[in-house]
Formats: sequence, structure tokens, C-alpha cells
Amino acid sequence: MKTLIQRVEQLASPLLHLADGLRPLVLLFLRLWVANVFFSSGLTKIADWDTTLLLFTEEYHVPLLPPAVAAVMGTFGELVFSSLLAIGLTGRFAAAGLFVVNLTAVISYPGLTETTRQFHYYWGMLLAVIACSGPGLLSLDRLLSWWSRQPQDD
Repeated sequence: MKTLIQRVEQLASPLLHLADGLRPLVLLFLRLWVANVFFSSGLTKIADWDTTLLLFTEEYHVPLLPPAVAAVMGTFGELVFSSLLAIGLTGRFAAAGLFVVNLTAVISYPGLTETTRQFHYYWGMLLAVIACSGPGLLSLDRLLSWWSRQPQDD
């Protein structure tokens, strides 16, 4: 039995190395995909602020916040966190922030259909992956970390 397991591991090894090599690209793709969803939503909100305020007053029922405050915070979160996520700056923080924005949308909007709710769950899972694993090698976080470890010439 042990030799069978060793043989399977030996056969799978090249695939695992390929997967490791693709991880930075996959994380970049996930970051850009989710950031685009939330950034586009934020742009829609600032394009017609009167409608956004009306929606937060009549449709979205954000717990504990007045509608105008919820509108500002939601729009700010969508635009700022998605921008940070896209470039990979404070990537875990940005993903966690968007996770909270997404969770708030699911909780506060009773008009979500089952299909749109599934989209929110999907985005939430992607954001959880990024928050747990970090933004990856192709991020500003990684570049700044590398740069800060370089010897400084004075």
C-alpha cells in the first residue's frame, strides 16, 4: 500500500509543481476579477448619488447605520478596498474589507434573488481565499516587502 501511495505522489509531483508556479497568476486573476465587480458597483453609486441615497433609504436596510452614512461607507468601501485589492496593497486588509461590504449587502438587501445571493457567496469565498492566503507574488505588498529588505546605500 505504501508503494502505491508513493507512486501516486511521484506521478502527481509535476502537476503540483505546475500548480505552485501558477499560484501568483491565479491570485492576481482572482484579485482583479473581484475588484472589478466591486469597483464597478461603486462607480454606479457615485454616478447618480441621489438614486444611491434613495436606494439606501428605501431598499437597503443596513443595520445600525443611518442611510446616508451607510451609502457613503458602502461606496467608499467598494471603491477604495477594490482599488487596493487590484494593486495588491494591503491585500489581506482590502479583501477583508470587501468581505464585510459583501456580507453587509447580503444582510441588508432583502430583494436579493437566490441567483444574486449565490454571486455574493461566490465573491465572499474568493475574498476569503485572498484574505487568508494574501495577495500573492504579483502584488505591491510583495514588492514593498522585497524593497524594504534590500540594503540601503547611504
